[in-house]
Amino acid sequence: MANVRVRFAPSPTGPLHIGGVRTALFNYLFAKQHGGSFILRIEDTDQTRFVEGAESYIQEALQWCGLSYDEGPNVGGTFGPYRQSERKHLYRAYAEELIEKGHAYYAFDTPEKLDFHRKDHEAKGKTFIYNWHNRLKLTNSLSLSSEEVSQKLSNNDPYVIRFKCPQDTILTLQDIIRGTIEIDSNTLDDKVIFKSDGMPTYHLANIVDDHLMEISHVIRGEEWLPSLPLHYLLYDAFGWTKPEFAHLPLIMKPTGKGKLSKRDGEKGGFPVFPLQWKESQGYRDAGYYPEAVVNFLALLGWNPGTEKEFFSLEELVQEFSLARVNKSGARFDPDKTVWYNRHYLQKQNNSVLTEQFMPLLLEKGISRDVDYVTSVINLVKERADFVNDLWDLSTYFFVAPDSYPEKAVKKQWKEHTAEIMKAVSNVLVSVTDFSSEMVETQVKDWIAAEELPFGKVMPPLRLVIVGDMKGPHLFDIIAQIGKNESLSRIQMAIERLG
Repeated sequence: MANVRVRFAPSPTGPLHIGGVRTALFNYLFAKQHGGSFILRIEDTDQTRFVEGAESYIQEALQWCGLSYDEGPNVGGTFGPYRQSERKHLYRAYAEELIEKGHAYYAFDTPEKLDFHRKDHEAKGKTFIYNWHNRLKLTNSLSLSSEEVSQKLSNNDPYVIRFKCPQDTILTLQDIIRGTIEIDSNTLDDKVIFKSDGMPTYHLANIVDDHLMEISHVIRGEEWLPSLPLHYLLYDAFGWTKPEFAHLPLIMKPTGKGKLSKRDGEKGGFPVFPLQWKESQGYRDAGYYPEAVVNFLALLGWNPGTEKEFFSLEELVQEFSLARVNKSGARFDPDKTVWYNRHYLQKQNNSVLTEQFMPLLLEKGISRDVDYVTSVINLVKERADFVNDLWDLSTYFFVAPDSYPEKAVKKQWKEHTAEIMKAVSNVLVSVTDFSSEMVETQVKDWIAAEELPFGKVMPPLRLVIVGDMKGPHLFDIIAQIGKNESLSRIQMAIERLG
């Protein structure tokens, strides 16, 4: 496939939704697989909705996910600038070209007049659509004389430029994912393509920029599918070659009904943004690895055709195909995202996890050497989904228990348990090689010699060492915290529990 050029073109109106990240990912994968270019273009023509910090948020989110763009803001490229607000001098000429060709017209209707028509139609149980059936009855350059139009333009009367949709035409559209689509042009409205503030609307700017930047494939969300007929008509009106289009399926709520929203995340306690935005937690801040986020996003709407579920970014580049993207929406499963993160955490080297875990220990006022912390992580990490889980899983390695669950005490601490724990202390004192294997051998040999049931020794011993009935192999814990600490914890339990 020659000269593939794709773009991710978000608007800086707020945080980047996880669905937007998936759109960027699919564009990136398609471009890299075909040796093409992945471009970031900021579509900020609607200055009323511009949000400070949103553009840098988008760039940081892409960087965190490993989706580096070849051209774009702060990177440059031969097709720049890459912010539409910096290209606004281009669009008026194209809008006026459409007027000259008879494909667009000036519309001078006031907001009050349009509102009157809308309410009038609503009162009659109809929907007001500005198009072929009424445009000659409204105030525009099609219904006015050339002299009247010239006078209004000379007077600087406010106007917009509308695209003139054809009448009685069946449009045949092609989409890589959805196949052939037919649309009756009579159902389309004459969209505004140039606004009274001197800025183009999304539709005109999008088409002009895609043409000028030589975009070969437009890969975007399903929500833009209703815009496809107009975009086809605009390409034809200019006489330009169309790119190929692919509209990705929606990411659905966990229930499978409706598009995933910020509210779903707040209600379900899971992120819907890649990074934190104000009070909304992002995947990075929730402790997810970017590899996990990229992996689960790739499989939301794309089917590799195999049972394989774990893909690195490099593997996705090799295996991704738009032909295997589904038409129907993909249900978002919060539990599956955690499952993916657990997989990538388990793959981390213990020294890397130690580096990530150490700041959390320091926040809690705990200072231990790296080797000790690495050994602890090796014992507990298989139960962790996130780095932050490591603290709850390993607290007793760093802090002696100061209380014991009432239910566990009632079940494990019997009349003679204190005497048995004293005897175990004596066994531990006598162990010279305080390795897990040696401690286990000595204690179990003593239990056998005393003909004691294991249930009278091992569970209460875990209770006094850990402070609960949890944790990895007990003798690994005892060896890790050391002889003196183990003896101290047994003695403290005997004093507290009697």
